[in-house]
Amino acid sequence: MAEVRLVGFLCNWCCYAGADLAGVSRFQYPPNVRIIRVMCSGRVDPVIILDAFLYGADGVFVGGCHPGDCHYLQGNYYAEKKIEMASRLLREAGVEPKRLRLEWVSASEGARFATIIKEFTDEIKALGPVTFEKEAMEAACLAAADYRLRIVATKERELLEEGNKYGEVFTRHEMDRLLDDLVREDYEVKRILLRLKEPMSVKELASELNLRPNIVLRHILDLKRYELVDLHEIRDHTPRYIARELSEGGITE
Repeated sequence: MAEVRLVGFLCNWCCYAGADLAGVSRFQYPPNVRIIRVMCSGRVDPVIILDAFLYGADGVFVGGCHPGDCHYLQGNYYAEKKIEMASRLLREAGVEPKRLRLEWVSASEGARFATIIKEFTDEIKALGPVTFEKEAMEAACLAAADYRLRIVATKERELLEEGNKYGEVFTRHEMDRLLDDLVREDYEVKRILLRLKEPMSVKELASELNLRPNIVLRHILDLKRYELVDLHEIRDHTPRYIARELSEGGITE
């Protein structure tokens, strides 16, 4: 099996203590994982997860407190929602969502921690080193930072139980469809923005990104309205557009 590189984000209060117990107890698990301690699993942002893949991780593990035991009350609930969002974006970028794993591990579960890491390492080794188009993952990273996706993800429980401001309560199926649509659309927008570092027409964008021209045009019009894209020139009666400077560090060249 191929050697793989894993990153583990562990909650300080539970999972990290469980990992420490595994070490003290000499429970064996593969050395492929590089552990990063965080104060709460809810602080592991989707952008951080996707950045880990962009910069070389073949798998990412997030460990937190069991539901009901979170040191910050609802941190692990938010962790779960963020992981779901990151998984959707990984799928859009062409990466297997199973490369991202969330588990609840208490401070007393050293043996369980070791078992989980061994299982996860074996799963990633079976998949092999991660492969993706660099621009696709960069677009996923940009989409992960979008405020709309963050708001919907954190408001999921409220929308399912209490409804929106119009009193409309969502079913689980409707919520999943809404999130899938939002993630897909925002991912498409970010791919368009990255391609528009150089002037391009709607037809050229549609061909290169394998999208329908009417979808690309709709996204372009939205981007123009938010002043993220400008009309660069009209060549042979065809408008060509260019993106304004992207603000997220590490994405633009």
